[in-house]
Amino acid sequence: QVQLVESGGGSVQPGGSLTLSCGAPGFTLDYYAIGWFRQAPGKEREGVSCINSSTNKTYYSDSVKGRFTISRDKAKNGVNLQMDNLKPEDTAIYYCGTSWVFSCEGKWSRGDFAARGQGTRVTVSS
Repeated sequence: QVQLVESGGGSVQPGGSLTLSCGAPGFTLDYYAIGWFRQAPGKEREGVSCINSSTNKTYYSDSVKGRFTISRDKAKNGVNLQMDNLKPEDTAIYYCGTSWVFSCEGKWSRGDFAARGQGTRVTVSS
């Protein structure tokens, strides 16, 4: 069974940056749409971003548009999420997910994926 693994979380001050990575050891994610979603305590799961395979078309939630950038990591056959100008409300556990399909179907915005990793914690605080 393919296991997704996230890394790169941490603690930063408001306005800071982090880069999250998503990979699957021994497996390439190049052929699948990959998304990121987050879960904060007491809040609903929120889809953050998604990237198609082949076309690499990207999608972002309104809350992160202009601050986050999703991209393919060709060297690692994975997907990165560059997060800039972080805000306290970005604090959450971040997960990458996939439904093993080529396109980011509408449910990405709900963080609804067939498979996900264990998550990586992001804390934004002064």
